Amino acid sequence: MEKYDPQKIESKWQKEWEEKKLYKTTQDKSKPKYYCLDFFPYPSGASLSVGHCRNYVPTDVISRYKRMKGFNVLHPMGWDAFGLPAENDAIKKNIHPMDAISQNVANFKRQLRLIGTSYDWEREINSTDPSYYKWTQWLFLLLYKRGLAYQAVAQQWWCPSCKTVLANEQVEDGKCWRCSSEVTKKGLKQWFFKITAYADRLLFDLDKIDWPEKIKLMQRNWIGRSEGLIINFKIGSEIIPVFTTRPDTIFGATFLVLAPEHPLVKKIVSSQQKAEVLRYTEATKKKTEIDRLSEEREKTGVFTGSYCINLLNNKSIPIWVADYVLLTYGTGAIMAVPAHDERDFAFAKKFKLSIKEVIKPTKGYQSEFPAQVFTEKGKLINSGTFNGLTSEQASEKIAQTVEKNGWGHKKVQYKMRDWLISRQRYWGAPIPMIHCEKCGTVPVAEKDLPVLLPRLTDFEPSGSGRSPLSRYPAFVETACPACGGKAQRETDTQDGFACSSWYFLRFVSPHHENFAFEKQATKYWMPVDLYVGGAEHAVMHLLYARFYTKVMYDANLISFDEPFTKLKNQGMILASNGRKMSKSLGNVVTPDETVEKFGADALRMYELFIGPFEQEIAWNDKGIRGTRRFLDKYWNSIFDTDKSAGDSQDREIVSLKNKTVKKVGEDIEKFKFNTAVATLMEFLNKILGNKNNLSSKVKNDCRKTLTLMLAPIVPHITEEVWQRKYGDKSLKWSVLQQNWPSYNDKLIQNEVITLVVQINGKTRGTIAIEKNTEQDEAQKIILADNKFRKYFDRRKIKKIIFVPGRIINFLLL
Repeated sequence: MEKYDPQKIESKWQKEWEEKKLYKTTQDKSKPKYYCLDFFPYPSGASLSVGHCRNYVPTDVISRYKRMKGFNVLHPMGWDAFGLPAENDAIKKNIHPMDAISQNVANFKRQLRLIGTSYDWEREINSTDPSYYKWTQWLFLLLYKRGLAYQAVAQQWWCPSCKTVLANEQVEDGKCWRCSSEVTKKGLKQWFFKITAYADRLLFDLDKIDWPEKIKLMQRNWIGRSEGLIINFKIGSEIIPVFTTRPDTIFGATFLVLAPEHPLVKKIVSSQQKAEVLRYTEATKKKTEIDRLSEEREKTGVFTGSYCINLLNNKSIPIWVADYVLLTYGTGAIMAVPAHDERDFAFAKKFKLSIKEVIKPTKGYQSEFPAQVFTEKGKLINSGTFNGLTSEQASEKIAQTVEKNGWGHKKVQYKMRDWLISRQRYWGAPIPMIHCEKCGTVPVAEKDLPVLLPRLTDFEPSGSGRSPLSRYPAFVETACPACGGKAQRETDTQDGFACSSWYFLRFVSPHHENFAFEKQATKYWMPVDLYVGGAEHAVMHLLYARFYTKVMYDANLISFDEPFTKLKNQGMILASNGRKMSKSLGNVVTPDETVEKFGADALRMYELFIGPFEQEIAWNDKGIRGTRRFLDKYWNSIFDTDKSAGDSQDREIVSLKNKTVKKVGEDIEKFKFNTAVATLMEFLNKILGNKNNLSSKVKNDCRKTLTLMLAPIVPHITEEVWQRKYGDKSLKWSVLQQNWPSYNDKLIQNEVITLVVQINGKTRGTIAIEKNTEQDEAQKIILADNKFRKYFDRRKIKKIIFVPGRIINFLLL
């Protein structure tokens, strides 16, 4: 028997598929469409790792599976090549960013081909291509014309060593994450997109899309919508507006806290406290907002020496400065109610400030203050004429009083801020704006797009806070589009996220010249049916892409307002020792070395079999050796010449074949790739274990069906098998062009068992279910059953203990 040789087989079929353009995509309206997309990858490293493959292999399997199910599949690939990662990579290598990108892209493409991905490379795009960033610039102008792009001075983290602005997450303990230099803040005039204008739609439309709940929650928290009241406190002739979501607690405000950056701090601080307040505000400048808002760190603050008046009770309360209050959220001032807020309570206890209880629980009230904090709503006490009202009633009455007396007004507040889009770096799409002394800031004429990024030899940032482009007169000096006079181009470039906020639209018509996308192609393909990538982009790329889509929808450019119908996040693959794969640690496993040793199909199967798709898990060579052994076993089973001795197991195996087809298809649809692979392994073992008791017809049919089910997962070996054993010379010559096998429900013999149902350990009944029913399905059946529903009324499920085939125990609160 010929030995299985993956290296020989895989390169042969990769070449054949490409030459025959097996993955070329057209708009075939006779088929339902399926748009499967990977997150736009940064080609900012020299090589892919097996960790990257955990994204690309599953989407390839889904795409191949959907083709076999009769869908017209769009599965494209391109490169998010502008931005800081690519520029830093080029600086490190001492070459031009474009040269670094070209090298990296060539290697990434080679590796993606090496593992057998089925991308339509004729649709490849690159964000650094002028034919692409022309439309990135056009979209900037669209936002500008719609009043959604503006310039303003903003304080940003600045590293004097790296000579660049830093994001909040790039500052650690007041130091730059790259060079450990102490950072400062620098006021720079920059461009912003008014994403806050879409805050409510970005929030409420999360209910329309099939995304992981944790991602939705992260976006909800990032947007941070709060309905509340602006209440004014008075100090002399000055007013200090405070935003609160709990007006019912205002009589419990025993001190007021200002953010250190608040402009009133310098005005109201007493002469005795001035030096201490100044030291504190300077120290705060070196802390990130993440540090300042941490619940774990000890609260710090300084008394200003001044007091203000609570207009609701005419009481005087002290004014403090503390870094846990941010100028950028609310009004930069809070009324501190330590009896009913954990953070304020900790602050008051530390600095021995007054604590006044004004809300009591509606039931079981026992005053134990100040030993504990009551943060829930209840009934008012110690609140003058509002005593006895519920929190809801009091909040409304207090709001009416405040508005009637002109002491404030109702307001909806958001934590999310406008998107800082400009970067003082070279490697990005130039911002298409021109500055004229006579006309002011003027947009570049659309006919003059793209504003080309010149190839500079000196592109490292200076300490001026201006882009390297500002040092290039041939780029800067231009004519004003409005008056024709002398003018200067904007030298900031766009944040790399601007390029990735619309790329999914370009893929539907990547060679269209007259617009960013061809509208008929967009109507056919969009929105994206399945979007797969890392959870780290939850509140950046995913939010920005949704924002761009809604802007284009409002401009009548597209007919949908959410870009990605379904989202999946893969878990990270760690090194074998459980640490993150890193070039500096020397523990990166590449697809190259793995394919050379085990073959691409063994790698693909192990990427799926390693564990649940969303789970973080360590790489293990023993595991991939197991998938390689399976492929050897499958190969040998196909070319086994043993003759059948009987047919006593035909009925059982035919039933199992139908079960396997059903389960594997369902598992692939649900991204349960590990259980799909396990089921296929079990099926082959059953065939081999009963091969002497199967008729030739059943044995051959099972092998053929197994080959079809394996095809999306291990396409090379199954193509070789198909051509040798089952193929013909028809138009649909490839195994990947065949239909996914069907199953007959009547031939699936499902064993029914009795499952014991317990509530908090006490048996409440039983249900009859199929033996292989999983926990989620069993839970749905029980919750829908009238005889069990009463036990769950107004109670939360804390935990579920499930023993398959035997018992399910709900632990309720």
